[in-house]
Amino acid sequence: MLTRRKFMDHLATGAATLAVTSTAKSYARIIGANDRVNFAVIGLNSRAYAHLSSLKANRKDVQITHVCDVETNILHKFAARTKQAFDQAPAADQDFRKVLASADVDAITIATPDHWHAPMAIAGVQAGKHVYVEKPCSHNPAEGVMLIQAQRKTGKLVQMGTQQRSSPHTIKIVDEIHNGRIGRAYAANAWYANNRKSIGVGKPAPIPATLDWDLWQGPAPRQPYKDNVQPYNWHWFKIWGTGEALNNGTHEVDVSRWALGVDYPKAITATGGRYQFKDDWQFYDTLTATFVYDDHIISWDNKCCNRMKTYNRDRGTCIIGTTGSVIIDRGGYEVFDLNGNQVDEFKVGASSASDDLVGADSMTDRHFANFIAAIRTGEKLNAPIEVGNVAVTMLQLANVAWETNSELQLDPKNAHIQNNPEAMKLWGRTYEKGWEPKV
Repeated sequence: MLTRRKFMDHLATGAATLAVTSTAKSYARIIGANDRVNFAVIGLNSRAYAHLSSLKANRKDVQITHVCDVETNILHKFAARTKQAFDQAPAADQDFRKVLASADVDAITIATPDHWHAPMAIAGVQAGKHVYVEKPCSHNPAEGVMLIQAQRKTGKLVQMGTQQRSSPHTIKIVDEIHNGRIGRAYAANAWYANNRKSIGVGKPAPIPATLDWDLWQGPAPRQPYKDNVQPYNWHWFKIWGTGEALNNGTHEVDVSRWALGVDYPKAITATGGRYQFKDDWQFYDTLTATFVYDDHIISWDNKCCNRMKTYNRDRGTCIIGTTGSVIIDRGGYEVFDLNGNQVDEFKVGASSASDDLVGADSMTDRHFANFIAAIRTGEKLNAPIEVGNVAVTMLQLANVAWETNSELQLDPKNAHIQNNPEAMKLWGRTYEKGWEPKV
């Protein structure tokens, strides 16, 4: 019988072999330019349908051969949609480890709950697969470091799902900002607003016959099943989720630091709370996080239970410079002078695409196209894991600052918390015995 531990040990052994045989040039698989890349999609609720749509949009270069989810009703529904999209029924399985063991799979996409992102991505590259992982790439900063180490050790590609990195208009305006469009850019204000409802108080309930609850929990310490967790509300429980900062703030904070040309800050503060409802939600519904640099500053404002817009947008980023400002969102950008007068704009469509991105969209299509081209031809990734992990770690540390009610002083080289051992305890997490990721 292949136990959890034996399987992970097997993957680790395989990784060692791959490390010997891989070089930097192995970023481009030994795959013919006209050959299709075989994908497995893992975690099939919600965002996975965007993965399906984007893989279909790149159909000449790919095939979905496997789909995987711990809940059979979700699994069978997605498998049917995949067959319809690709005219071929994929292999369907509840256990991702069987997918990783398949020699037919070249790459995996991960849209599972957050606590699975890094452990599954690490197992994926150790099994010789390229990985597309949704944001956040990890549940905690320690896992982000481990995933980068695993990627470098195996030479496999890992792209994080910050799809605005593949947005042509965002690439264009960020390049213009870097070349002085608004003088010296020194500040970024990012925001997110929604009108999420209460998740109530969960009650113990029988585990649905369709759900493998043990495998759903995976690396997380075991909890009894309650009726208000699956399939979405896990986001708001610390043991599985990472709060709205990582659920949505990752996108705009990533754009902010990209536009300003900065990496880890020297200090982080975060102030807010759970004000709208009294329920099982363990994070804030309102938060202001600030990231301080020597000569730059980034802020992120969250109101996820009150959809009061900023600049008439649910979400976006305002980059502030010495000669003007730029507002960037998923639907375009606007340029302003120092007096706040608009001097230029670009729109992708008729209206601003500033709300949540769950379904199909052209940015995700391009992000997958970039990932596929990187596998097939060696094209440079737009959001390689070492880049994507920076904003993720920043926001995970904002969560730590909020939870410990302290201003974090950081080492900008590696984001380690300085002179605050209680906060540094939250750098990693406790794992269920036998499920610990290893590099």
